[in-house]
Formats: sequence, structure tokens, C-alpha cells
Amino acid sequence: MARVEDYPRYVEEIIERYGQYKPAYGDVEVQTIIDREHYHYQLINVGWNKNQRIRGCVLHVDIKDNRIWIQHDGTETGIANELVEIGVPKQDIVLAFLAPYKRQYTDFAVN
Repeated sequence: MARVEDYPRYVEEIIERYGQYKPAYGDVEVQTIIDREHYHYQLINVGWNKNQRIRGCVLHVDIKDNRIWIQHDGTETGIANELVEIGVPKQDIVLAFLAPYKRQYTDFAVN
């Protein structure tokens, strides 16, 4: 089972792994943003696809109150599933992108 003090490392490893993927279209840079002091983690795309500006969050995760809060998840697999696979208990993962009243219907933490 995963330990709470390892959560930042797990999140960073996943973010950095996804940061290795480059979109198949346009001139798009993948940026990893890691704030270790405040436990904020983001993966964003910025650049251009022909004449269209590309800028958007792929993944946004915070760690607060000893839980992993998934603010946005634009991955196919789902970072929550990856965290569970490496041993993070579902009760330590909040699907913050869902409205609070909907979280009770998942197997994950409500808050």
C-alpha cells in the first residue's frame, strides 16, 4: 500500500511520463509545471496548429489534506486508475472535476 509521503513522487512521475508525449499535430510544446512547495502539478499544451492557437490543460493535480485531488484529467487511462494500480487507496483520491454531490456515487473520496 502506498504511503502519503510518497504521493508527491507518484504524481510527479506520472506527470513527467505524460510530459514525454508530443502531440501528433502542429507545433505544440508540452509543459510540466511542478510546485513542490504547495503541491500543485500541471501538464499543459501550448503552441500552434496551423493558424490555430493551442493552449490547454491536460492534467491538473493538487495534494491537500493528505489526499490527491484530481482537478482535471484529460488522459485516456485516467490518472486515478494509475494511482490505484500503484497502491494509492481510493479513499485518498478525490475526483475534484466532478461536482461534490456526484462524488458520493464513485468509489473514490468525496472530499
